[in-house]
Amino acid sequence: MLVCKTVITPLGPMLLAASEAGLAGAWFEGQSHHPDASAWPRVQGQRWLDSAEEELGAYFQQAHQAFKTPRLSAWGTPFQQSVWLALSDIPCGSTVSYGQLAAHLNKPQAVRALGAAVGRNPWSVFVPCHRVLGAREQLTGYAGGLDRKRALLAHEGVALPA
Repeated sequence: MLVCKTVITPLGPMLLAASEAGLAGAWFEGQSHHPDASAWPRVQGQRWLDSAEEELGAYFQQAHQAFKTPRLSAWGTPFQQSVWLALSDIPCGSTVSYGQLAAHLNKPQAVRALGAAVGRNPWSVFVPCHRVLGAREQLTGYAGGLDRKRALLAHEGVALPA
């Protein structure tokens, strides 16, 4: 069973969801693919939610923070899971293009499918889908909105083209 709580971040409220196995998701309020959490009990004092909240606080205090909160493997297809795992390997302050990520996964023809998987990432910020850019470093797609993507990258010290 999933439980949840809403935490306040510098980029707006974020819904955190967890089970006993770990963090099940993190979504900014109003972002695309935000789940209907109306049936999830709101709790305080759940270990994975508290850990995630603490790590978010540390991240926003100091950009080069590696997240250690466990994530559930139950979400997504095997392809989506492989994309999300690859996203986790992108270092803070770095970016990759969708094409580079597809090549890294040995799926160079699957750029569109990869983009869809990136967009469905249920662990916003924790699994850094905001570090994926379009060709020629253009700012494209982010379920939490391009303003948040731009703010996250700036927080991490990424200089974007004007």
